[in-house]
Amino acid sequence: MRAARVALRGAAPLVAGGNSGRQAPQAVERFSRYSPSPLSIKQFLDFGSANGCERTSFAFLRQELPVRLANILREIDLLPDQLQSTPSVQLVKSWYIQSLLDLVEFHQKNPEDHRVLSDFIDTLITVRNRHHDVVPTMAQGVIEYQDTFGVDPATNQNIQYFLDRFYMNRISIRMLINQHTLLFDDHTNSSHPQHIGSIDPCCDVVGVVNDAFESSRRVCDQYYLASPELRLIQVNGRVPGQPIHIVYVPSHLFHILFELFKNAMRATVEHQENSSSLSPVEVTVVLGNEDLTIKISDRGGGVPLRKINLLFSYTYSTAPRPVMDNSRNAPLAGFGYGLPISRLYAKYFQGDLSLYSVPGYGTDAIVYLKALSTESVEKVPVFNKSAFKRYQMATEPDDWCIPSKPKNQVRQSTAVWKEVARC
Repeated sequence: MRAARVALRGAAPLVAGGNSGRQAPQAVERFSRYSPSPLSIKQFLDFGSANGCERTSFAFLRQELPVRLANILREIDLLPDQLQSTPSVQLVKSWYIQSLLDLVEFHQKNPEDHRVLSDFIDTLITVRNRHHDVVPTMAQGVIEYQDTFGVDPATNQNIQYFLDRFYMNRISIRMLINQHTLLFDDHTNSSHPQHIGSIDPCCDVVGVVNDAFESSRRVCDQYYLASPELRLIQVNGRVPGQPIHIVYVPSHLFHILFELFKNAMRATVEHQENSSSLSPVEVTVVLGNEDLTIKISDRGGGVPLRKINLLFSYTYSTAPRPVMDNSRNAPLAGFGYGLPISRLYAKYFQGDLSLYSVPGYGTDAIVYLKALSTESVEKVPVFNKSAFKRYQMATEPDDWCIPSKPKNQVRQSTAVWKEVARC
């Protein structure tokens, strides 16, 4: 019965006219006045394990989710007009507005009514399904804009700033929705009974490393008919000799590691295609007092220094551009979003992801995560005056000389130095 109700909700037209059309700007203006309220993993865990009250969660989410949606909608409105007007960005914006209006309906409803709580779960599932293809659809909008208008440095900087915040906002919204539905939806069967929602209070880090490596290896074998081995070292700096466990979201960690292993394997196989054997991918997992660090080292030839920052750019990709279709399996490869979004997952709970390369040899990717659940607090963007100013900033002229010079200038400089030599 619930599935039928959810399907019916999902079939509703996006952003209907009439009153809904008039309510949308008012709702965006109203909820964007509030700042999001980020939670720590410890708060997620305590709530789900000790004080799991569906009514309390309902009261929090019916306010918090509209706030997060409205904040990012204000930032969409600051994008260049030509980018906003692309069909893909218009579609994404309509999804966000419709989801905002769907959630606002619950502000006047009684949390003591079990039917209200059930309908709220249905709505959360509908919102999550509606936003399924947000990442590739927004990526397609950027491609449409680039192909038509090109991208100057200032605009590219603003797009990078926006997409980091937009996708981080999406990660946070999905986290809140998943926690509520996994905890309180009787029809959602978790395959991990020890988890609190999507959080594993005793996440086996090395286990996730092995799972991500094997999944990446299968992909590598499929494309190249070969793959490197894994060489793993673990160091527990807290309790030497013991397995490494932290409180974390395993799916987030898997996402990060899967992307890094794919890149490491691809680089290794292509760089060593004429070798009799492939160098292993070396992984070092270290648990310290404050941080968990995972270093992934490959012998894939490295990346030139000038390209390191480009690897985290949403407008750069080494893979062929994908073709969008109407299937639910919209491609991500080729959009250049693997590393940037993996870094966002690492940063979401105050971690980070860095790349260090030795061109001609290999690359080290280092993932930093907070070891303490009390310090693993959501990193959520907020729309305010500082954010507004960032979109208005123009790129200042570089205050360092540009290395390349016109030929006549080079000849002129050479002549000057010859004169100096004669003296």
